[in-house]
Amino acid sequence: MTDPLIPAVLAFRDNGTPFSPLYDDIYHSAVGGLEQAQYVFLRGNQLPERWQGRRVFTVLETGFGMGINFLTTWAAWRADPARCERLHFVSTEKHPFTQADLRSVYAATISDPAIAVLAKTLAAEWPMLVPGTHRLEFEGGRITLTLVFADAMESLPALRLRADAFYLDGFAPARNPDMWTPAIFKALARLAGEDATFATYSSAGDIKRALTQNGFVYQKVDGFGWKRAMLVGHFAPRWRVRRYEPPAPLEVDERHAIVIGTGLAGCAAIERLASRGWRVTSLERHASVAQDASGNPAGVFHPMISRDDSVASRVTRAGFLYALGRWAALERLGHPPLRGAPGLLQIAADDEEARSMSEAIAAFGYPSEYVTPVSLSEAQRLAGMSLANSGWLFPHGGWIDPASLCAAQCATAGDLLDRRFGVEVARLERSGNEWTVFDTEGRAVARAPVVIVASAHDAARIAGLQHAPTRSIRGQLTLLPPGTVPPLGMPVMGIGYAVPLTDGVTLTGATYELDDPDASLRRDGHLENLERVAQMLPPFDGIVDPARAAALAGRVAFRCVTSDRMPMIGNFADEAASTRDAQRLRGAWPLDLPRVHGLYGAFAYGSRGLVWAALGAELIASQIEGEPWPLERDLAEDIDPARFLLRALRQSTVS
Repeated sequence: MTDPLIPAVLAFRDNGTPFSPLYDDIYHSAVGGLEQAQYVFLRGNQLPERWQGRRVFTVLETGFGMGINFLTTWAAWRADPARCERLHFVSTEKHPFTQADLRSVYAATISDPAIAVLAKTLAAEWPMLVPGTHRLEFEGGRITLTLVFADAMESLPALRLRADAFYLDGFAPARNPDMWTPAIFKALARLAGEDATFATYSSAGDIKRALTQNGFVYQKVDGFGWKRAMLVGHFAPRWRVRRYEPPAPLEVDERHAIVIGTGLAGCAAIERLASRGWRVTSLERHASVAQDASGNPAGVFHPMISRDDSVASRVTRAGFLYALGRWAALERLGHPPLRGAPGLLQIAADDEEARSMSEAIAAFGYPSEYVTPVSLSEAQRLAGMSLANSGWLFPHGGWIDPASLCAAQCATAGDLLDRRFGVEVARLERSGNEWTVFDTEGRAVARAPVVIVASAHDAARIAGLQHAPTRSIRGQLTLLPPGTVPPLGMPVMGIGYAVPLTDGVTLTGATYELDDPDASLRRDGHLENLERVAQMLPPFDGIVDPARAAALAGRVAFRCVTSDRMPMIGNFADEAASTRDAQRLRGAWPLDLPRVHGLYGAFAYGSRGLVWAALGAELIASQIEGEPWPLERDLAEDIDPARFLLRALRQSTVS
């Protein structure tokens, strides 16, 4: 179970230097934080020279603190005309500052005007203080800051990246020994790219030994300010120190990808690839985007709260926060999707659920901007009507028009996107370094080195997967005309949901019918939706005469789900090769499996496409580009399309 996040306490020494009362140590030298960052970490890692001419360069830092090292690195990147195309800065932090304290410490300590502008930008984008991985983008996506709010002992082994430079900047070993253990350095060795460099303010003997034991070569050099010495060096192991190599970019002749499907999953993939300069060909069997489940008039989005902070909760939390950032970016680019005002209310099924969820929210220490329990009276005030029970409020949850989101994502791709509609994809074939996509008439319709299959129910068939247990869930929505029910103050959900749309229509739903292919509207489906909503919202009881329910408007769509209700996101495994080598792979881990070169999946999102699609697309784009993954490796493995093959191998049922 995830530990609650405890923020840092802002304090200053008499000389104005910020320090941590918890560790009784300063965040930077009294001589100057910016100067220390420049001398120790940039100069110590031979930057900016080493990133020049590179497409992607990745810095990994242990201990984000105030973010001074990141800000200084960002400023150096901006000032360098030969800078790398994309700079990734990944940092762990067990006790992050609150946004207010971050602004305060910047105002008190940063005098450089150029750095102050960057600090203001960072503080404005500072994430909610909830555990996990947070990805922020600056400079149009060319600077990516990945913050991992967790204990470094747990978070560093969970990272998946190839580091080019290490900033080892935890509090002093004597003050915070947990940041300098052999296990920490072993984790760093797993992530080091070829000739990765490091620098650290410290020069303690234990650190030298840990570096040497894990394949790093160090050199003692003059320290910064009053410090006599510090350490710099590089990764040069004389023996094998890791089982798996860090991720590398996919080798392709051309940065061109085919995306099959233009629902939430496919359009998010288009946007994320195009943002990196990829040319994308989209293939869609319908005449326009978002025609299947993504074509519903609105969908609700919110995090998932569970008593044990389950895998589904963690993935949904990461996806929800990342999606909010991407949607805000679309708005800044002039492509705003249609969505309602912020705020979504979840109603407890009974008093016991209300009590247990309130206890879980308190135990995890979630900030009120993420989720907050609300009493029955407060919930009724927010909803604008009587309710059956209390619940909890997601201040940044709400509803969005999925089709408008898909359109916005495609619009940002501009000329990099070639749209092709009315294409019914039948199969894929690889020849040389390219994939060829064939339609149902046997015609080759597109060729590219990379294919992303984002076509929901058809994905497993198109990709030729045998180990992808997906099923179809029929969902019928009900649309209530204006004036049918009292106006809701915000979306309300629980055993059903009710959403007040901008035109006065109220959307309710949705039924959940397994393997039912009937696409026609049913009277009983409308009545079922209204009955469930009425259990949460008593004013909805009896609002529609059952005899007239058949005349209500609505929509039927089909959700694609897996047997474990988690999505399928990432590089497909080579099932044929795995079958041939089944005996050896019986005890395999995900990184042991052979993978299909250039073939990825993004499907089986069920009813959580709005919160999973953007993060899933970012994960796939990061895998293709060899960039740091946007979420922890164990979570990526829980949504890996190969997980069902892996289970079959372990159970010796592969044939």
